[in-house]
Amino acid sequence: MLTVLSPAKSLNLEPQKQTSKFSTPEFLDEAETLVKKLRRMSKKSLRELMGISEDLAELNHERFNQWARPFSTENAKQAALMFNGDVYQGLQAEQFKARDLAFAQDHLRILSGLYGVLRPLDLMQAYRLEMGTSLATRSGNSLYDFWGDKITDSLNRELESHKQPELVNLASNEYFKSVKPKLLAGSVITPVFKEIKDGKSRTIALFAKQARGRMAAWIIQNRIDQPDQLSDFNLDGYEFQADESTSAKLTFSRPQPPPVGKK
Repeated sequence: MLTVLSPAKSLNLEPQKQTSKFSTPEFLDEAETLVKKLRRMSKKSLRELMGISEDLAELNHERFNQWARPFSTENAKQAALMFNGDVYQGLQAEQFKARDLAFAQDHLRILSGLYGVLRPLDLMQAYRLEMGTSLATRSGNSLYDFWGDKITDSLNRELESHKQPELVNLASNEYFKSVKPKLLAGSVITPVFKEIKDGKSRTIALFAKQARGRMAAWIIQNRIDQPDQLSDFNLDGYEFQADESTSAKLTFSRPQPPPVGKK
């Protein structure tokens, strides 16, 4: 069983002392192709392409120009320890023990607009490039066109080595669109997280992102490798809702937490 997550825009660039182990991204050549194209763009063009502020455009213009191979622990950092958004605040990979990281390396993949697919210990250099970006390349007018079947093929190679070839989709819609479920060697299971307030349930983006990270950490730390074990997830007040679930969609809900600072 393999789990996929989205990356994050915010990054933790501080040196880490958790592990000396690392791996190399599978699609570094493809990443370099994208970087070379992005390097040729002006700061203004980057800002318009990504819909970001002038400051962020300048920062990422600098990052693309500093991007260089070969990757090492001196100029790059392990992906699961560098991403720092809501999902990764739920994942808390910085608290993983060595055996957790080893399990994650075999059972967790991070989808990426620049790197395609990342393992948790794959070294990466700082970047910002969302999968939904309409970046024209020889393959088409978007990153979905650029990546084509490569991400799906990579996941299939991983799934073939698992006794249970199911893919647990904890990624956002934007990123999972880079995967072609009909071509996957296994079935897809998508957990959904809902908040209940005044008798009504709804998905709130912030809480859903955190919950995806929490479930990924729970899968890793409890060595979950059977689809029927997923319904046991019960962290942060979430409970499995069998009557709202199917074999392809698992629904979890909880009473909506009060706003931060209120009880």
